[in-house]
Amino acid sequence: MKRWEIHLLVTATLLALTASIVFGSMVQDKPVIVTGSDLTRLVPNSYYFKGQSAPTQIRNTAAARFGTDRYVIVGLVDTSGYSAEIRAKYEGFFITDSPIKVNGEALPTGAYGFGFSNDGKMNVMDLSGKDVLSVSSTNDKALRRPRPLMMTRSDDEIRFYSRRDYVVITAN
Repeated sequence: MKRWEIHLLVTATLLALTASIVFGSMVQDKPVIVTGSDLTRLVPNSYYFKGQSAPTQIRNTAAARFGTDRYVIVGLVDTSGYSAEIRAKYEGFFITDSPIKVNGEALPTGAYGFGFSNDGKMNVMDLSGKDVLSVSSTNDKALRRPRPLMMTRSDDEIRFYSRRDYVVITAN
């Protein structure tokens, strides 16, 4: 083989390897909605918030995986033991094991409480009830069968719904 042929072969091989690595990581980084036994394994049975522990409403939980072993887990809890003031603001838990963005706003790794308000906001609070993040939600009038809580995938993002209102979650 001539020297230029070897150079061309090595360059083509390196380009092919680079393309497969880049393409493979792009496919792997697409979010996936977690369902079935995988979801059941991720969701806690109860959740601590502001001095109390409340049972999780398992039927109203959802999770998404971003890449390898990066999860966002959300769920409604039974808030009947909380004061009316807290119940008006707090619906459930929001856990992320890596930094994410909610409607473009950064949310660090952590365990939080969340609630969707009547004024079109999704509020995220730390475990003591202090506000951490507040973003506007979008009302999806076209959604045929709204559920109390769900996640759907749209391209490289996750839509996190509370009934017809949603926010967009993306990997950070």
